Amino acid sequence: MNAYETFDLDDLKQVYRVLHSQLPHHVELMDSDFLDGLQSHLQAAAAKEGVDGCDHGAWDAWLGGEAVSCEVRMEKRFIISPETGEGKVSK
Repeated sequence: MNAYETFDLDDLKQVYRVLHSQLPHHVELMDSDFLDGLQSHLQAAAAKEGVDGCDHGAWDAWLGGEAVSCEVRMEKRFIISPETGEGKVSK
């Protein structure tokens, strides 16, 4: 049993959405073992429910968010510089 299995799935989804939304402001989260483990756990749970993890819109909807097409997602892509850690919205 992994540690995430002891928590309610809806709570884990909410924590993931909040943490993921903060990536542009806290780039160190990208290297977090906690966030990586949480994402892996949620992806496995989604797959068991038939969600295609490669379909970002289906993933967003399963997490409880709005399904956004890849075209719209790319318009609002936040790019983080590996050199400076600073970010900007792509155009």
